[in-house]
Amino acid sequence: MDPQSAAARHVAIIAGHLNCPSPSAAAPLALAACLHYDPPELSEKPPAFDLATLRRVLDGHDLAARDWLFRLMEESPLFCPRGRGDRTFVVPDYNQTKEQQRAVTMRRIEYLLHRRVFEGWVTGSGPEAELRKLAFFECIAIYDHSLSIKLGVTYFLWGGAIRFFGTKRHHDKWLKATEDYQVKGCFAMTELGHGSNVRGIETIATYDTNTREFVINTPCESAQKYWIGGAANDATHTIIFSQLLINGISQGIHAFVAQIRDVDGNVRPNVRIADCGHKTGLNGVDNGRIWFDNLRVPREDLLNSVADVLPDGQYVSSIKDKDKRFAAFMAPLTFGRVNIAATAVYISKVALAIAVRYGLTRRAFSISANGPEVPLLDYPSHQWRLLPLIAKTCAMSSAANYLKRLYVKRTPETNKSIHIYSSSLKATLTWHNMRTLQECRKACGGQGLKTENRIGILIGEYDVQSTFEGDNNVLMQQVSKALLAEYLAAEKMKSPFEGLGLEHMNDPCPIIPADLTSCTLRSIKFQLDLLCLRERDLLGRYASEVSQYQAHGESKQMAVLLSHQLADELARAFTERTILQIFADDEMIQSAGPLKELLGLLRSMYALICVEEDASFLRYGYLSLESAAAARKEVMKLCGELRPDALSVVSSFGIPDAFLSPIAFDWIQANSWASLSNE
Repeated sequence: MDPQSAAARHVAIIAGHLNCPSPSAAAPLALAACLHYDPPELSEKPPAFDLATLRRVLDGHDLAARDWLFRLMEESPLFCPRGRGDRTFVVPDYNQTKEQQRAVTMRRIEYLLHRRVFEGWVTGSGPEAELRKLAFFECIAIYDHSLSIKLGVTYFLWGGAIRFFGTKRHHDKWLKATEDYQVKGCFAMTELGHGSNVRGIETIATYDTNTREFVINTPCESAQKYWIGGAANDATHTIIFSQLLINGISQGIHAFVAQIRDVDGNVRPNVRIADCGHKTGLNGVDNGRIWFDNLRVPREDLLNSVADVLPDGQYVSSIKDKDKRFAAFMAPLTFGRVNIAATAVYISKVALAIAVRYGLTRRAFSISANGPEVPLLDYPSHQWRLLPLIAKTCAMSSAANYLKRLYVKRTPETNKSIHIYSSSLKATLTWHNMRTLQECRKACGGQGLKTENRIGILIGEYDVQSTFEGDNNVLMQQVSKALLAEYLAAEKMKSPFEGLGLEHMNDPCPIIPADLTSCTLRSIKFQLDLLCLRERDLLGRYASEVSQYQAHGESKQMAVLLSHQLADELARAFTERTILQIFADDEMIQSAGPLKELLGLLRSMYALICVEEDASFLRYGYLSLESAAAARKEVMKLCGELRPDALSVVSSFGIPDAFLSPIAFDWIQANSWASLSNE
C-alpha cells in the first residue's frame, strides 16, 4: 500500500470514530447494584467449637497478660491509632524517616517501661516468668518488629549474656540497671567478615599484666562489628566477642563488657561507630558498625562464668575442651531462636487473619449467567492457596509452644535437644512465615501492596528472620549433622535411639499400604508412619553417602559438605515429623467433640500438604505415583471441609481487630471518599 492510500485509510477510520452516534442516542446501560460489604460473621455459619478453647491450644499460655498488653498499646497515641471507616487500627507509620522511626521506637519503650511491662525480663526467673516474657514479646512483635528487636537486643542478647556468661559481680552491677533501661546494652558478635561462622571472628583481645586490663582491637576492616542493633544511636554498653590471646596463644572466643558512650551520649575514646544506614525493613532499629582502637577493658569486665584470667595473666577454665567452651558461649542465641520461631508463627497468623477475612467478603466473577459474584474464598484455587497455610500455622503454633516449654524447663541434660529443636524450628517456621506473607499478599491483590494493610510491609520487616541469629540453611545443616551423630553413636554402641523423637528408629520399618483410602490418608498412624519412614530412610541414606565419600578419601567434613542435598532433605523430614507428632499430641488430649474433629482435619491437612510439597516421597519410593495422587486429591477435599471453619479458626488466633488492617473489615467504607477526612 502506497503512503497516500494508507493516509487516506487512516483519515477514514478517524472520521468514522468522530461520526459515531453520541452516547445519549445509544440504548441506556443497565447498571448493576453497587457492591456492599457483608460482615463475614453474618454470612458464615456460627462456629461449631469454642473459639476461646482453640485459642488456648494455639496461644498455649498467658492469654490474659497478652490481652492486657494489647490494650495498653491500643490506648496510647504513641502507637499511631488511625481511623479507617468506623474502626481504629494501630500500626507503625512507615512513612516516617528512619530517624523518626528510631526516635518513636525509643518513646514506645519508655511508655512500656513506665507501665512495668519489662518487669522481671532480666531479673526474674522460673518457667512462668520466662513464658510471660515470651508472650509479651510476641504481642509487641505483632505491632512492630523494630520495637521487638530493639528490646530483644538489650533484654535478651545483652541481658542474657550478662546472666549466662557473667558471675555475681556482673549480675549485681548490670542486671537491675538493664531491666530499668538505665543501661542500654548491645551485642557485638557479628562482623563484616564473619556472621554464622562465629569461631572465625577477627577482633582481638590481649591481656596487659601491668595494668590488669584487656586491650581490644579491630585489626582489619573485615573485623569491624556489623549490624549491631542499638549501636548507631542509643547503646551505652556492649558485649564484645573477640579472640582472647594469652601470651600469644589463642584461647578462643570470649565475651567482655565495655562502655561505648558516656552519660551524655558521646562515643567514648578508642571506639568508632558508624550507622549501617537505611534497610529494607527494621528502620526503627539503629544498627551500627563498631571499631575498637586499643580499647582498654578492666580485667573484672571479662564475663567469667566459663573461663577467667587471673591477675597475673594465668588462664583458667573448668571447661578444658575448646569446642565445649565455644558451645557454652552460644547459649544466649538459643533463646533468640526460640523467640524468633514463636514470633514467626504470630506474624503468619496476622497475615492469614487479614487474607481470610478479605477473601470472605471480596467477590470476583460469577459462575452462572446473571448470578452474583463469588467470594474469593469460595473458589477452590483460593482455598488451596490459603487453607493449607492455616493448617501449617496451627501445627507450627503447637510446635512453638512445645519448644518454649522445653526451653523454660531446661536442664544441662536437655541443652543438646533444645539446640537441635530451636535450630530446626527457627529455620522452618521463619521460612513458612515468609511464604505465608507472600501468598497472603498476592491473595489480597493490589490491596496487599498498601502499607496500611500490613501484609506487604511485613514481608520487608520479617525477611531478616531467615538469616539473623543463625542463617536458616546453616542451622538445618547443624540439625542433620546432629542426627548423623546420633545415628553413628547408636550404630557404634549397638544401643537403641533415645530422644529427639527418634525412638521410632528402634521399631520395625513401617509398611505403607498400597491402596490409600480417604480413611487411611487421614489416620494418625498412617501419617506418622509415612513421615517416620521418610526420616529413617533419609538418615540411613545420609550416613551411607557420607561414609562412601570418606571411603573414597574425603575428610569427614568434606564428605558432609558433599552430601548437602540429603542433609537438607533429612533436616526437613525430622522437623516435619516433629511438628506432626507435637500437633497430634495436642489433638489427642482434647475431649471428643467439634474442636477435636477440627484439629483432626487440620492435622490431616498438615501431614498431607507435607507429602504434596516434598518430592522425596516420590524420589525415594515411599509412595507410588497413584498414592501421591490420592494424597493430593485428599488435600483438595480437606480444603472444602475446612472452608466453613476458616473464619472461626483465624478468629481464634487471639489478635485484636485493631492489629489487623482495613481490608480485614469493611474495606469499601475504609476506602470511601468520606473516610479521607480521618486521614
